[in-house]
Amino acid sequence: MNTSAGTTARLLGAGLRALLVLTALCGVLYPLAVTGAAQAFFPGRANGSEVTSDGEVVGSRLVGQRYDLPTADGQETPEPDLRWFQPRPSNGLGSNGVNTRYSLLLSGATNLSGDNRELVDQVTEAKAAVVRDNSVPGHPVDPADVPADAVTSSASGLDPHISPEYARLQVRRVAAHDDLPVERVAQLVREHTEGRILGFVGEPRVNVLALNTALRELLEPAATP
Repeated sequence: MNTSAGTTARLLGAGLRALLVLTALCGVLYPLAVTGAAQAFFPGRANGSEVTSDGEVVGSRLVGQRYDLPTADGQETPEPDLRWFQPRPSNGLGSNGVNTRYSLLLSGATNLSGDNRELVDQVTEAKAAVVRDNSVPGHPVDPADVPADAVTSSASGLDPHISPEYARLQVRRVAAHDDLPVERVAQLVREHTEGRILGFVGEPRVNVLALNTALRELLEPAATP
């Protein structure tokens, strides 16, 4: 009887010691080490890849955001603000109707098949809008030149990048609305075009937030009296 009780006590003691050691190791020391290393070597990424302008955080390089005009009375969907480069469509985003305390967005894809009529209509309407919005006098946009990322959502609906082709397609429209030389805006796109990772992974891309932040900084001196 005593032997059994002693064995049980030893087992409980060993289990408790293991619990305390693993809690300290995995719950305290390891998170502190990882956090410290991240802050020491990758502080920007560890803090959310924030983008700042005039000393204020305007977003994250990892999360796409829209550039729309204020919604007018009776209008369900806001119109894009054509002064800025526009991101990919975000048809997969949803809203949280359960949590009434906060206004939340739910990321996600449309999950529509390639031959789904709703998806076909979305792409057709988006393509027509891209052609209409980006055509300027003397330079109409050829529908065949509209890239796929201009009319389709990403899997998350929050893709922060667009293709260099889509960025270049928007150059004349942005230049016209902001009263800037076309070549200066095109240069801005070239400066913010990122190449393939390690030279062969992925595709060239343009971060829309970084590009629009640079555009804002370009416009501010011109707006100063």
